[in-house]
Amino acid sequence: MITIHELRKKYIDFFVTKGHAEISGKSLIPENDPTVLFTTAGMQPLVPYLLGEPHPAGKRLVDFQKCVRTGDIDEVGDESHLTCFEMLGNWSLGDYFKKESIAFSWEFLTSPKWLALDPSMISVTVFQGDENAPRDETSAAAWAALGVPKDRIAYLPACDNWWAAGPTGPCGPDSEIFYWVGEGTPPALSNKGVDPKRWMEIWNNVFMEFNRVDEKTLVKLPAQNVDTGMGLERTVCILQGKKSVYDTEAFGPIIEAIEAVAGYAYRSDPEKDRSVRIISDHVRTATFILGDPKAVMPSNVGAGYVLRRIIRRAVRHGRKLGIEGSFLAKPAAAVIDNFAGPFPELAANRDRVLDELIKEEEKFLETLVKGEREFEKMLPNLLKNPQKVMSGRLAFKLYDTYGFPIELTEELASENGMKVNRPEFDEAYKKHQELSRAGSEQLFKGGLADHSEVSTKYHSATHLLQQALTIVLGPHIAQKGSNITAERMRFDFAHPAPMTKEELQRVEAIVNEQIARDLPVTMEIMKLDDAKAAGARALFGEKYEEDVKVYTMGDFSKEVCGGPHVERTGMIGKFRIQKEQSSSAGVRRIYAVLE
Repeated sequence: MITIHELRKKYIDFFVTKGHAEISGKSLIPENDPTVLFTTAGMQPLVPYLLGEPHPAGKRLVDFQKCVRTGDIDEVGDESHLTCFEMLGNWSLGDYFKKESIAFSWEFLTSPKWLALDPSMISVTVFQGDENAPRDETSAAAWAALGVPKDRIAYLPACDNWWAAGPTGPCGPDSEIFYWVGEGTPPALSNKGVDPKRWMEIWNNVFMEFNRVDEKTLVKLPAQNVDTGMGLERTVCILQGKKSVYDTEAFGPIIEAIEAVAGYAYRSDPEKDRSVRIISDHVRTATFILGDPKAVMPSNVGAGYVLRRIIRRAVRHGRKLGIEGSFLAKPAAAVIDNFAGPFPELAANRDRVLDELIKEEEKFLETLVKGEREFEKMLPNLLKNPQKVMSGRLAFKLYDTYGFPIELTEELASENGMKVNRPEFDEAYKKHQELSRAGSEQLFKGGLADHSEVSTKYHSATHLLQQALTIVLGPHIAQKGSNITAERMRFDFAHPAPMTKEELQRVEAIVNEQIARDLPVTMEIMKLDDAKAAGARALFGEKYEEDVKVYTMGDFSKEVCGGPHVERTGMIGKFRIQKEQSSSAGVRRIYAVLE
């Protein structure tokens, strides 16, 4: 029986035999992408190369990438949904296209030498065409040539089989691969289009052949790229004949740790089993986020808020299993032990992961105590209500003011012979979510990984800023993350104290001096060891390939970076620091604009 670690290795080995260079997966915290809080797909770190930047490893690439998606967080707890997962991916940057990509996928899935899946249990989908782009007969013909029957090829609309980087930019049809998860063997004429619930997606081949100029205009790209992704956990679930991703060894040790703490045997009670699955998913997600080289800490904004929500949701479900105190460190240790091989950063940051989990749990437990105290204050008036119903408005106040979960409010109400007006609470919560989402859309507007002229200038300015900080504050300065939008840049760096007004003025002056010098910006592909020997700065803890790009700005800055950058520093514009503040313990944050 193949394991997750064996499948990961097989995938890499297969594509290496097909001329692909293995590259390193990147951080969960995206670099200079204002549109998302976490890396959500294997292709995300490769967007600059999909948009035309040359990759130092060549035109055929393969890797495994840790990803976090929270859009389906309410579905987590069923048999297949996850917030944290691994994506196996291979790419062609202007090399092979549809026919070869589809043939590679089919060979890896069905060849006895590789996964040996039964071809009769596989179905595929292709783009059916619309007023903007033609029906994808090329992909359908490629599948048919491999022996896939016509009734296993579904033509689906753009909402299912079209990928786009954003409102404008690279886009194109995709072809998805599904495996039968129904009882027995699939009946005749069955495919994802007519029988969606019994086919599970395991692979997606995206064919980026167009550039969207505007809503109605598609232009053929000169270099056509392939971007593919295979979900590791779902595929190994199928290969092992399991009904749930939680029944694989990806989660087995985590669930065992939860069972030990809760004194509960998994698969004994459906509702408690759901809580076990939610805890196991959420603790794995939190461990990967906290163990990342660019880790964010729990907070009330952005990625830190998502992390806090995930941790607290896990604690809440721990209470449903009868766990009263802090407990997440034990299943987190199981995550680290299980995944430190492919992700050594987890072991390197073990203490930070466990310490932060314990700290956040204890903080939330204090929140729960405060919420329970506030409920007790409300109780005498609530009991006067002849209908024995607590208003959703009051329940939302407990949630919004004290962070007290609605489920716990309902439990306390039930213990006192009352119910909560849940529809009223849901309506208030929905309004709160809409306001939050509107704010997020303003903060993270733009297409995926905006590589416009403005963002390129900001990206180049981060190099000047980091070197200026090193000159003013000392050699201990190390980048801890950055975020760029069309309006500003944010730069996080290691430093133990707030900067003085004089220090900020000096940094700003140094950056503007280098811009005024109009230094040439050059790029050279080098071996990583040679780059370091030449004095190039590299982000501590980041994973790099053997060959890397080194960008040099005159005699001022030399840094390992994927790009893109301006051709001369004079193109950047005037640099102005807006503010400097704390980001987390030992990390400072600068906001700056270009004028």
